[in-house]
Amino acid sequence: MRVVALISGGKDSCYNMMECVAAGHEIVALANLKPSESAGDELDSYMYQTVGHQALDLYAEAMGLPLYRASLQGSSLNIGRAYTPQEGDEVEDLYHLLKLVKEKESVDSVSVGAILSEYQRVRVENVCQRLGLQPLAYLWRRRQDTLLDEMISRGLQAILIKVAAFGLDPVKHLGRTLEEMRPQLLKLSSQYGINVCGEGGEYETLTLDCPLFKKRIVIDSSEVVMHSNDAFAPVAYLQLVKLHLEEKVGALALDVDGECPCVVDCCTDPFPGVAEQQPVIWAPHGLPSVPSCEISYSQSPGGFLWFRGIMCSGQNVCDASQRGFSALKVRIEELGFKMKDAVLVHLYMRDMEDFAAINSVYKTLFPEAPPARVCVQCSLSGDTLFQLDGLFWNLVPEVCSDDYTPEKIAMHVQSISHWAPANIGPYSQAVWVGSAIFCAGQIALKPCSMQLVSGGIAVEAVVSLRHVDRVLDAVRPGTSLSHVLLAHCYVTQSSYIPTAVAAWQKTQGDCVSCLSVIVVPKLPRGAAVEWHVLAAVSDPFSRRCISVAEQSASFQAKLYGVVSSCMSSASFTVSLCVPTPGASYQDWSPACDILRTVLSKAIADLPIEASLTPLCCRTFYKGEDVEAQGLHAGLQELFEDVWGTTAPPIVLVPVTNLSTSEVLHLSFWFCS
Repeated sequence: MRVVALISGGKDSCYNMMECVAAGHEIVALANLKPSESAGDELDSYMYQTVGHQALDLYAEAMGLPLYRASLQGSSLNIGRAYTPQEGDEVEDLYHLLKLVKEKESVDSVSVGAILSEYQRVRVENVCQRLGLQPLAYLWRRRQDTLLDEMISRGLQAILIKVAAFGLDPVKHLGRTLEEMRPQLLKLSSQYGINVCGEGGEYETLTLDCPLFKKRIVIDSSEVVMHSNDAFAPVAYLQLVKLHLEEKVGALALDVDGECPCVVDCCTDPFPGVAEQQPVIWAPHGLPSVPSCEISYSQSPGGFLWFRGIMCSGQNVCDASQRGFSALKVRIEELGFKMKDAVLVHLYMRDMEDFAAINSVYKTLFPEAPPARVCVQCSLSGDTLFQLDGLFWNLVPEVCSDDYTPEKIAMHVQSISHWAPANIGPYSQAVWVGSAIFCAGQIALKPCSMQLVSGGIAVEAVVSLRHVDRVLDAVRPGTSLSHVLLAHCYVTQSSYIPTAVAAWQKTQGDCVSCLSVIVVPKLPRGAAVEWHVLAAVSDPFSRRCISVAEQSASFQAKLYGVVSSCMSSASFTVSLCVPTPGASYQDWSPACDILRTVLSKAIADLPIEASLTPLCCRTFYKGEDVEAQGLHAGLQELFEDVWGTTAPPIVLVPVTNLSTSEVLHLSFWFCS
């Protein structure tokens, strides 16, 4: 890619350029926003580092690249979690600058040195999306102590030019190099929790040399300016008075052959400690059919709505998609919701080759902060192109209080990084509402290249779970796979299941969750496994577990349930097994009888005070022996008997395979 690098003069923007070059991209131009002449050296900007801006012309000369600069005209007006363009905002200054660079230099991507700032990332990505540019943020959510050591070891020489934290002294520390400051920064991080890379505004830097520089910057004279003479955490910066460039002798070359963090991560098991389980025998079955259905839904008191029934058929994929999505939008708005209220969407496709055409229509529904999404190929019959179901949420005043107002928070990272796969498509990695986190399906893509990792199911199972774990922690720090209540694991071969299950068990420790493992014909990018999880932001060690088992002459039913410790969400999984695999079942009455028994017992064990509403039942089934119309009718009658008017919508998902004896697998999600 042809890259324009956003530079401040600091270490982060410089090191990200080094990562871009190591990844095979070409830096063709630099861009910087500087304070106006009347504004002084240090602006109170939410977005930009301005201290040390006097060195940027020499910085560009040291690299031998054109520098595009503009003066900041706007201010921090739109400071919300999300960003929409607003005249007079400082973000629009960046838009106009990058627009100019794109026209002049034909760039297609932008180097961004963001490490942890959601505020900065969201706004740069907004600008890039409007301009059709791909953000490259290879430092995003890297471990800061590791980053600091990498910068030093790979020849980036930077000094502190601003300090603003307890333990950093203007007299002692301004002008010191990163290498000299490393022991002090690590000590302060251990004692007081400061960010060793300065992500909390503790300090700012100026890069004097790095392997990308053809010459090095030398500071001839500078002055210390006290911005705030606080007794505990004084704020001060270096005003650069005179600088020059000097030739480099024995310059350190940039290492472009070393393994990137993505490769290192893929070769390391982050979840050691549990032995793999014994292989399970699985039997193949034929392809089932899917009944046609009307759009149905269920709602919870907390503002959640789950719909199902969007099934699109026809010869023209785009036309069928347009009809289906239009019907969804009309129905959702009739129920008092808007498309922006979408939280999670499941897209089951007959042929993954149709994905691009369907996606081109789908993305028009969610121009901003799209829902999380799960997309797999299933054994849909006839001319059914795809089926769709999903979850919506909007604010319910009754659940608000003086100290708590729930909101929808989307983790929508579009930058290429070493962290987790970017959402190049119209989906968010996760959406957090209240105490629940709804993750998108994750496959084992190498984040920096967005290509599937090599190594087969053993590597893919671990890497894709690592992505889920990182997404959970990013959307809500401290959340991990131990907080998962319900997990769906899609694999493309029955023989993959033991490996995937073993990988999952390693992540759980003493925690409990519901796991469903399903075999489907195909996954995106030809992946072997895809993980999709729903998590609860509550104590994972204080959950209530429910276990019910019943057996009749024809069936055996096993139910496992988990209720979050905050009692705002729960999950059930039910396995319906038969003694003779492959037997044909046209009469579902015996099956419904035993399902009624286990569900009634489990519901009686739910905490009464939780007021949990079953929002969805996802029913995975297989084989020519399953008559789908009768199955749907039988389950509908059963659920109405058990839940009455609050019966959840039934999502029938035809799959390639379940277990040897399992004829149905039901997955329930409850919310308050």
